[in-house]
Amino acid sequence: MSKVRIVTDSSAHFLHPELIERYDIQVVPLTIQIGTQTFQEGVNLDAESFLRLASHGSPPAKVLPPSVEQFAAIYSKLNRQTDQILSLHPSRQIINQVWDHARTASKALLGRCEIATVDTLTISAGLAMLVENAARMADDGADLDEIVREVRGMLPRIYTVFYVETLDYLRHNGLLSEAQSILGGMLSIKPFLTIEEGELIPMEKVRTQTQAVDKLVEFIMEFASVEQLIILQNSSYANEQTRQLQDRLTAELGTKNFPMMTYGPSLAALIGPDGMGIAVYEGLEDEEEDED
Repeated sequence: MSKVRIVTDSSAHFLHPELIERYDIQVVPLTIQIGTQTFQEGVNLDAESFLRLASHGSPPAKVLPPSVEQFAAIYSKLNRQTDQILSLHPSRQIINQVWDHARTASKALLGRCEIATVDTLTISAGLAMLVENAARMADDGADLDEIVREVRGMLPRIYTVFYVETLDYLRHNGLLSEAQSILGGMLSIKPFLTIEEGELIPMEKVRTQTQAVDKLVEFIMEFASVEQLIILQNSSYANEQTRQLQDRLTAELGTKNFPMMTYGPSLAALIGPDGMGIAVYEGLEDEEEDED
């Protein structure tokens, strides 16, 4: 049986990007449109370049999916090496048509290659967690059905929240109504957003960064067990808000192992360049301890 090959797209933001090469993960770039200019995420536009453009007053960006032909070309190339492919992509309700185009492209290889396309109901670091686990399983020799079952079992345990400074990007991308955006701006309301069943929805509202840090800490403290936690920020270095969050988490949890990463252009295009977030993979409680 040939090894399962893993495909994703550039909306998967990896804490350790070297894993892409180690496991030979195929990453199909999304297109980021800024005004009349278009860029390929991860090819000629990285996180820092996008944030630099945004800070210079560029118009809000749009995220465009890879074409059916792009996915078909990747699948066809991999089919020379394997007859099992797992293609993992962001929520259809957040970035439209990525999964749809992947699914359509997979049908061209029916009968020659088994391709499972999965809407992961998440994005960014949460998607990358799923891709990384799938790639490790494939490297260990798991078959396609085993990996798909594992990934689907992980989906309810991936949680992501974002705090954003401006509502304009959400409105521009159709994730918030214009009336909500205008009202929020007038009241200086900065929403917390969470992903529920694949949909990016407002969860809480705060007015200051200190309140935002408080809410992020409250969110994390609700978990009985955390297997993985990643702080998403808009810079490659710890800013004041991130340091506050790390200090609070250290005080509450007694550990300093809170990795940070800069979120990529596709997420920045959706939530804005001044956001902050947390991706959590919830651990399973020890049943034996519960019985005791």
